[in-house]
Amino acid sequence: MDSLLFTPFRIGRMTLANRIVLPAMVTRLCGEDGFVNDAIRDRYLRFAEGGAGLIVLEAMAVHRAKSGPLLRICDDAYVPGLADLCHRMHAISDSRVAPQIIHFLKISRSGYRQRVGDLTIDEIYQIREGYAAAARRAREAGFDAVELHMAHAYTLSSFLSTRNQRPDEYGRTLENRLRLPCEVLLAVRAAVGGDFPVGIRFLADECIKNGATVEETKYVALRFAQLGADWLSLSNGGKFEDAVAKPGEPLYPYTGYSGDRCMPGRNYTDAANLASAAEIRLFVRSHGLETPVVATGKIRARPHAESILRDGGADLIGMARPLLADPELPRKWRDGREDAVIHCVYANICKSLDENFKEVRCYLWPAGARQAPRSSSRTAPAWPGGGAALAAAIERGRAELTWAAASGPEGIYGYDVERSQDGGEFTKIGAAKTPRFHDERAIGGIRYRYRVRAYDFAGNRCEYSNIETVYFPVAPAHAGGNGN
Repeated sequence: MDSLLFTPFRIGRMTLANRIVLPAMVTRLCGEDGFVNDAIRDRYLRFAEGGAGLIVLEAMAVHRAKSGPLLRICDDAYVPGLADLCHRMHAISDSRVAPQIIHFLKISRSGYRQRVGDLTIDEIYQIREGYAAAARRAREAGFDAVELHMAHAYTLSSFLSTRNQRPDEYGRTLENRLRLPCEVLLAVRAAVGGDFPVGIRFLADECIKNGATVEETKYVALRFAQLGADWLSLSNGGKFEDAVAKPGEPLYPYTGYSGDRCMPGRNYTDAANLASAAEIRLFVRSHGLETPVVATGKIRARPHAESILRDGGADLIGMARPLLADPELPRKWRDGREDAVIHCVYANICKSLDENFKEVRCYLWPAGARQAPRSSSRTAPAWPGGGAALAAAIERGRAELTWAAASGPEGIYGYDVERSQDGGEFTKIGAAKTPRFHDERAIGGIRYRYRVRAYDFAGNRCEYSNIETVYFPVAPAHAGGNGN
């Protein structure tokens, strides 16, 4: 069957080489001044080498409000650095490149948080003009498109939110809550022209109590499509309303349940947010509009991505954490080298680093690395002469696995750990950096089989280890009680 994933896809005047999208992903690599630096260049050049169809650069501020290490596009002084980065990415890749532009409200370590109801009408107008000016700079810098950030805990998302209870024309009713986001979209369109693609990132579901769900956000999507948005990139959650407060630290919007839904971890099913994206796409199509929809949220396997496109769940596949783990993933998939991909394990260490205001890196990278490792080796690692000698035992209510260390010309990056339940297919359940793994999700009454294999920095994998079987007996009822 022909691949839809690697069929070129047109968005306005822009043609993508494939349907893989890198959504905007915070890095915390730039300085407080907001200018592009070497670390930022290195991160995005790695993504460009990997060959995603569309790379959306991390959110950059359209205004001068104080923040941490966040890229900026609020002044013409930022254009040369952004233009240089864009030029370098285009020089090594056919990836299309778009900056995501953002406005955020004030927040402090004291616990103060500015809300949309605090803004004056003049300040609202300044937001609109800030987006328009930033989008103009994006075009001047040579980018292929621009994406407007209207998701998560930030300003335009907060205007769209059901929690926006401003008593004027910018709050309470859905029509009024849509007003500023729509004004921003139209102002940006006027600034960049009709031939420059403009996408929007917004929430299909706020994932908070009394928050907006797809029953409302599908109408938001329809309005954006009617006003000429060139793509709709959908996310979930990431709100302040359920964030966990830490004394002395600014509130971080990805610590509550809504944050989990924004970046589904390993305890969530694959494509955890797909249903709402698919419903929105269907709703927009039912009104005669073909605006492309980007689905995101733990889409990690090529067959699954292909089936989403084939079944009409989305037009484009957003993959953030998988591309952080392995920037070469699109190229490896395209070349039929799926077995060489370094797979994200959704441990969300990257999310935890951001939460603690540290540079965002991948748990799988070598200790201290600021970027994904690079290798062109095609030589697979090997087990020692005696083989992997995988052993498994039941200890402390879990399956404990140990095996012999593998070796390779460039060293060992890690080990895939796979498990089969009651004779079923093997599936990957984790990755290990050392020859040891604890399976804490095994349960009594099921027969488990395990196998492992090593991989190097290029993703070359050795042969599978021997298979070890573990059976957890169903634990007997507790013998204690009241003696009755």
